[in-house]
Amino acid sequence: MYNILIDFGIPKKLVRLIKMCLTEMYSRVCVGKNLSDMFPIRNGLKQGDDLSPLLFNLALEYAIRRVQVNQDGLKLNGTHQVMAYADDANILGGSIHTVKENAEALLVATKEIGLEVNADKIKYMITSQDQNAGRSHSMEIDNSSIERVEELKYLRTMLTNKNSIQEEIKSRFNLGNACYYSVQNLLSSSLLSKNLKIKIYRTIILPVVLYGCETWLLILREEHRLRVFENRVLRRVFGPKRDEVTGEWRKSYNEELSDLYSLPNIMRVVKSRRMRWAGHVARMGRGEVCTRFW
Repeated sequence: MYNILIDFGIPKKLVRLIKMCLTEMYSRVCVGKNLSDMFPIRNGLKQGDDLSPLLFNLALEYAIRRVQVNQDGLKLNGTHQVMAYADDANILGGSIHTVKENAEALLVATKEIGLEVNADKIKYMITSQDQNAGRSHSMEIDNSSIERVEELKYLRTMLTNKNSIQEEIKSRFNLGNACYYSVQNLLSSSLLSKNLKIKIYRTIILPVVLYGCETWLLILREEHRLRVFENRVLRRVFGPKRDEVTGEWRKSYNEELSDLYSLPNIMRVVKSRRMRWAGHVARMGRGEVCTRFW
């Protein structure tokens, strides 16, 4: 399978549309109880405005629907080859010719409404059991050479040419460690209660580590690494323990951490999420994407 990831920039015509929507618009600034005089808005929407992503989605949806997608390749949820989310579009196909043809058709449609494509962020990847598949091919779109990669991130998930989940789990561990080190001073602070520290762990660190865990295929090594990661965080939360025999301070044992931590451990959370996702898939209609590959 061949897929290409396209990243879109801000459309020029969308900027004009935003300015047109804000014609003769006025605003005020409130500081405390003081309200300023009305002043006109002339420079369009600010970043983060609710109207900006809505107009962008309308423009991108218009471009995608104008593409006459080639029927050769995968069919996902009734749509051939194109999976778009926000400003990213992932085009799938059974051959490099199909992917190239569909990508060029999409770029032509987007240029008509002023969408700009970031050529440096366009990547393509070949997923095949044959590691030599497509090595003799190169891809050029709009007079630009497209880089072939062995892994890429789509919707914050690491995809590899070998369909391996191990790289995604490794990436989750790295992000979880970075998140842990950013709040470790809070976890060891004597000013915060143990319950508040546990809430910090479960609301800030744990979601980063377990993002997308519903589809993970874990082996014993990954399960052990997850337990080790959680025990390290819990040791920071509960702190050292004084040995009853020697009177010296030492790290808490795993059994002691289990007694102190009354909530479900990280492996039980993973299994619970996987079962919940399996229930969602089982209740889906037969025409949905997930039920076709389940």
